[in-house]
Amino acid sequence: MSTAQDRADVIDTCTRMMWLVDMRDWDRFTGVFADRVTLDYTSIYGGEPWTQTPDEIKAQWSALIGAFDATQHLLGNHLATVDGDTAVLTAAFQATHLLATTFGSPRWTLGGTYRFGLARVHGHWLINEVVMTATWADGNKDILSIAAARQ
Repeated sequence: MSTAQDRADVIDTCTRMMWLVDMRDWDRFTGVFADRVTLDYTSIYGGEPWTQTPDEIKAQWSALIGAFDATQHLLGNHLATVDGDTAVLTAAFQATHLLATTFGSPRWTLGGTYRFGLARVHGHWLINEVVMTATWADGNKDILSIAAARQ
């Protein structure tokens, strides 16, 4: 397989993760991940990175993301590097979350970068690391807590 095709497949895998989240397609969602995934959302939640199985990620994300009225996660400015059977994709992101609320804006938008680590497993690129670095936000961050309380 060519490096250009590998790069396109890496970008597609990461974009697919975001698409499946926004479409709430939890059955196919786990298919973009390796058996164990290190997640780092410390730029927003604090703490330390953690490792989960795809089913654990699905359970956690479907509950939280499913509590929002709608979400849209966009990736752009993709920088993909392939080295044999491993790859890294760095991309800018913008994530909009909507949740009707009595007080405050129903919208919270977050922006920054994602860095995905991937491995080629049985001919398919699978995500084994996700690092989200938030660099800006706009709107009502409280809707995150409101959505979490609905789980």
